[in-house]
Amino acid sequence: MQRFRALAGTSAKRRVDLELRVLDVTLAAFFLLLSLPVTVLIALAMLVTDGLPLFYRGERVGRGGRVFTMLKFRTLKRGAEERLGPYLGEELVVRTRAEFTPLGGWLRATQLDEIPQLWNVLRGDMSLVGPRPIRPRFFQELAGELPAYWQRLALRPGLTGFAQVRRGYETSMAEKLAHDLEWIADRSVRLYVRTLVSTAWRVLNQSLGLRA
Repeated sequence: MQRFRALAGTSAKRRVDLELRVLDVTLAAFFLLLSLPVTVLIALAMLVTDGLPLFYRGERVGRGGRVFTMLKFRTLKRGAEERLGPYLGEELVVRTRAEFTPLGGWLRATQLDEIPQLWNVLRGDMSLVGPRPIRPRFFQELAGELPAYWQRLALRPGLTGFAQVRRGYETSMAEKLAHDLEWIADRSVRLYVRTLVSTAWRVLNQSLGLRA
């Protein structure tokens, strides 16, 4: 990991990164306040249907290779992370479905489980848009398989990103990396806003699909 941190440190910073950080803080604070009533209802429903803990805390690799604790509403049964630990990609997606709590599938489909990550954005661990955060052990494996994978360390990981908007969870890691690298190279306020709007539209369609 130390070698990748050194490589990430050579990545050039841009003026747009400051602009995107201002947007991150402003929008994350706004969405946290806006979602407070929903957050309280979700917490109460989780307590009734599956009990504590309410939050999932997992280590993820952030900008420059710094490991941080990512927060989410817990959507999986207790001990699921240990059972799912060896898996990645499409197999992980399939096995995860069998581990959902009573509310977990709905929270994941609507992406309401990610509300607590807004706190990670405020803390500076994450951005609203960027490469998805990954576990340290998988980062090491993928960095060995995909030579350009370390370039993801140039930016904060995001709640959403090009790979999530354009493709699905079953997409290969190599294809996801191509989308991540495109964001790293072409990032701008316009693309940031467009990605957030596309994500909101996708989540809305998924939520309507659940009601159908």
